[in-house]
Amino acid sequence: MSSGDENTGVAEDVEDSAPRSAAEGEDAAEAPGDTSDRPDAPESADGESEARVADRSARRRNRRTASTRSARRGGTADADPLRRLRLMRGSDLKAGAVFLAGGVRNLLARPLTSFHLIVSITVILIALGLMMVLSASAVEGYAKDGSAYGMFTTQVMFVALGLVLFYIALRMPVRTLQKASLPILLISIVLLILVMIPGFGVAGGGARRWLSFGGLTLQPSELAKAALCMWGAAVLSTRDPRTSTARDLIFPLIPVAFGVAFLVIIEPNQSTTMILGMIVATLLWFGGLPGRFFAAFGVVFAVAGVALAFAESYRAARIFSFLGRDSDPLGADYQPNQAKFALADGGLFGKGLGQSTAKWNYLPNAHNDFIFAIIGEELGLVGGIIVLGLYLLLGYVGMRIARRSVDPFLRLMSATITVLFLVQAFINIGYVVGILPVTGIQLPILSYGGTSALTMLAMLGLLANAARHEPQAVAALAGPAPKGLSRLLRLPRPETYRAAGSSPRRRPTAAPIRRPAPVRGSSGTGRREAPRTWAGRPRTPEASGPRMRRRSGESSSGEIHYPPRGARPSRSWQESRSPAPRDRARRTGRGGWENGRR
Repeated sequence: MSSGDENTGVAEDVEDSAPRSAAEGEDAAEAPGDTSDRPDAPESADGESEARVADRSARRRNRRTASTRSARRGGTADADPLRRLRLMRGSDLKAGAVFLAGGVRNLLARPLTSFHLIVSITVILIALGLMMVLSASAVEGYAKDGSAYGMFTTQVMFVALGLVLFYIALRMPVRTLQKASLPILLISIVLLILVMIPGFGVAGGGARRWLSFGGLTLQPSELAKAALCMWGAAVLSTRDPRTSTARDLIFPLIPVAFGVAFLVIIEPNQSTTMILGMIVATLLWFGGLPGRFFAAFGVVFAVAGVALAFAESYRAARIFSFLGRDSDPLGADYQPNQAKFALADGGLFGKGLGQSTAKWNYLPNAHNDFIFAIIGEELGLVGGIIVLGLYLLLGYVGMRIARRSVDPFLRLMSATITVLFLVQAFINIGYVVGILPVTGIQLPILSYGGTSALTMLAMLGLLANAARHEPQAVAALAGPAPKGLSRLLRLPRPETYRAAGSSPRRRPTAAPIRRPAPVRGSSGTGRREAPRTWAGRPRTPEASGPRMRRRSGESSSGEIHYPPRGARPSRSWQESRSPAPRDRARRTGRGGWENGRR
């Protein structure tokens, strides 16, 4: 066998184990046997070259067949590395989703999850709101007052006061909140009346809605929202929907709410009036008002809203602009169009904080009603989705608190406050993106507004207080010392809810200890004393039977038998019992007692 044949045989053996070695062996086999370039090659070289080509083709076919067979048998990873190269498989995604769902489920199963979520959402909204107010109000503040931080400083002051109210609402007992709801409502009504008195109320923008105290401007209609939520929940919590009639649920809620709404609409302030009507509807819905009465209330509310919308020319212009019948790019359409332009400029990730163009006097009220447009321009679509997700999470947590609460007052108040936040947020975002007519309702916590920040933070404090009074949270906080955030904030222990008319549980008193009668019937004076009963009263001879005489050591003949000296007295029934469970656990626990020695 020639050297070329030997090399060929070696190459074929190596090909079965590794294709790359087979290619090298093939080149080595062809090199010695290739004589076509030699000058002394015979004429039969053409026939030999055709044979080599045929042999080479056969080896390639055998190599492909071998690789296919090895792949079918589950060959090595080097057989087809590209096919095995996968960055992520469907099973990996499924396992990750299952793991994430399990983590979220475990997090939501904790007793204080609702409380921690409310506090976290509040902190995030405050930080984001202050940041966006500073960015959106810098240009207008510098143009008016010569300072880019004037409006931001005012907002920080009101947010600080709002955090104080948040903490007070968080610490206040539930029954105190329920009793204080009526005085708070009366105070808000008095403030609404003072707004309409010349010299007290502050006019601006064609309306008289504010009061000025020491340089600070307050809007009493914002306080009326929180007051109506608390008082309405306190009133309906005393009505049982299973036994109360529709009249019991409607009165006195509807007349009082109508009076408050009348004081707000004459300012005029239609948007706040609509919010008050929504609060009443929410209270009646969760209070158990029958469906037919609720439908009638909804029809009346819708008719009143349409009538108020067309009562003023500027409101009618907004409605016609939204419907497309009145196209005025420099009039009623100017503000909505500029908001859409700002959202379009933001794109996916935004232009960056402080880089908005619309706030340079292109978009009116950029720091107040249309701050979501500035958020969309500077933070992009991602920032807008994050803000929307925060409000959705707040809605979920609020409804979770209302569902888990056993106190009717907390249940109604939590549900009403949650709906108030969601409605205001989605109305504001709706008219900024163009799916609703412009109404002037602010974005909760994020928009510039001192009184709005005060009331919204106070209502978030009420939500956090209700979260701490969930049954699971009450059981978790009933320990000897508070832990975590409750310890950091020095919060009192929540009270367990007791239904009206139910007396608090009394601890079972221990049974009186029955002490055995003394063995000796003589005192230190030497005189014989009459045997005493278990109550400590002297026992007459007629009442003492044989059994009692045996216990006291007296025989049937009247003699007293003393125990012999040195004898161990008999143990009482308390001493003859088995040791306490604590002692048994200590003796049988781990340590030296297991082996019978210390």
